[in-house]
Amino acid sequence: MPLGTLYLIPVPLADEAAAKSFTPYLVDTINHIKEYIVENEKTARRFLKEAGLKTPQSELLIHDYSKHNRELGKAEFFKGLQTGKDVGLMSEAGCPGIADPGAEIVEKAHRMGIKVVPLVGPSSILLALMASGFNGQSFTFHGYLPIDKLLRAKKIKELESIAERIDQTQIFIETPFRNNVLLEEILKTANPKSRLCIACDLTAATEFVQTKTIADWQKKVPELHKRPAIFLLFHK
Repeated sequence: MPLGTLYLIPVPLADEAAAKSFTPYLVDTINHIKEYIVENEKTARRFLKEAGLKTPQSELLIHDYSKHNRELGKAEFFKGLQTGKDVGLMSEAGCPGIADPGAEIVEKAHRMGIKVVPLVGPSSILLALMASGFNGQSFTFHGYLPIDKLLRAKKIKELESIAERIDQTQIFIETPFRNNVLLEEILKTANPKSRLCIACDLTAATEFVQTKTIADWQKKVPELHKRPAIFLLFHK
C-alpha cells in the first residue's frame, strides 16, 4: 500500500494575519487533508477556519503534539500516513520544524520513507533576517541564550566575536516575558559599534523592525515585554 504524504503547513505569526500568511495552494491542501498533527489544537482549528477550510471540523482527526503527548502518542501519529492518508503538520505559529518540536515528526517521517512536502508560509526568523539589512548569505540561528546572567553575557560576547570575525549574522530569541532582561544585557555587554536588529510582532498591526548600533539603542530602549521578538546581532 502506498504511503501518505506529510504536508508541513505554516501558521500565521499573529492574530488577524491569516491573509498575509497563506497561498491558494495551502487552501487547496487543507481542504484535501482530513488528518493533522498539531502543537496546539485550538490554534490549529482557528487557523484552518480562517484559511478557508470547507470540511466540517467535526470530520477532522487531530493529533495533539503538545509536550505532554509527544512520546505517548507518536505511534498513533503515523497510522494514517502508513495506510496512504495525507496528513498535515502544524506548529503553534510559523513554520513546522523551524525552532519547533515538529522537527521530530519530520525526522521520523523520513526514516519511514514518507514523502514530506513543505508549504510556503511565514517564518519569523527569515522575515527578521530579510528586514535587518544584515548578511543573508551567512547566518546562524542559536535559539535561546542561557538564562544565567554570567553565561548569557559570555554568550553575547561570543556571538559578537563570531559576527565580526567571519561576517556572519547571529540570530536568537527569548521567551517574550524575558525580552526586556535580554535586551538590557545586550546593550550592557555588546560593543557600542555593533549593530542590533530587533524584529517584534512580525506580521501584526503593531509590527516593529529596526536596526541600530548598540550606542543608538542605548539612547531609547523599546518596550518588548510579552511581545514575540527576534534579535539579530552583526558587526561590520
